[in-house]
Amino acid sequence: MIIQNGKWYSVVGLCATVFFIWYVVVVEARGDILKVVFLDVGQGDAIYIEAPNGNQFLIDGGGNNKVLRSLSRVMPFYDRSIDVVLATHPDKDHIGGLPAVAERFSVDFFVDTGVVSESGAFKALFNILKTKKTSHVIAERGQTIVLDDGVELSILFPDRDVSGIETNSASIVAQLIYGDTTFLFTGDSPKNIEKYLVSLDGKRLESDVLKVGHHGSKTSTDGLFLGFVSPEYAVISAGSNNRYGHPHLSVLDTLEQFGVEVLQTAQDSNIVFFSDGERVWRKK
Repeated sequence: MIIQNGKWYSVVGLCATVFFIWYVVVVEARGDILKVVFLDVGQGDAIYIEAPNGNQFLIDGGGNNKVLRSLSRVMPFYDRSIDVVLATHPDKDHIGGLPAVAERFSVDFFVDTGVVSESGAFKALFNILKTKKTSHVIAERGQTIVLDDGVELSILFPDRDVSGIETNSASIVAQLIYGDTTFLFTGDSPKNIEKYLVSLDGKRLESDVLKVGHHGSKTSTDGLFLGFVSPEYAVISAGSNNRYGHPHLSVLDTLEQFGVEVLQTAQDSNIVFFSDGERVWRKK
């Protein structure tokens, strides 16, 4: 029995050593690189962000538990925590998978618009967050979430109480900044909000990567807005052959007119970008 115990402890010690070495290699390989992944969750949005220091941020969670499968492809198998989860608005195709995320992972902060939904997904999500005592933050223009030295997520909208506003129009719009590189996340914001942001921010909206609003619906991606954002890449998160006809041909035409490279989760699955603070490139 003593020998068996000794062998068992040896195996455990060996596994722990291998795990530690593997973990160090992963951390060292991370370097000063920011990773942004537009997750393939079908007809919905979910974006995973990992700062150079390892802090993790999830924007939206798609419409169902498919988000867990997509996260498993970009997160270490042993990782069971996400520092911040942000829901741009409470529509099911953005929060439907978040109850599963909140159940599976430890979440330090949850950020949303404060808009309440009567949906089952919304109620399940908040029950789990309450049980786990996750800190709840209402997004407001001017807030900055610091993920790492030089890595910040700035809230551009809402700039008011949006509790009585239609959910898409109330979407959180945020800009991720790392050095000289930027990513703009728009939720399902319609054209009138895009134009409003142009009036507020103008050239500040310029970003290397744009998450196209409302899955490529014709209700978003105004030409004036796109001109100020002037992205190199535009990402459309939508399901293959979805019943809404996303992305709309007019949106694709507008993006083509501006010379933007368009990527779609329906075609490319998880879409991975890296930034070193000076340039953005895509993992192919």
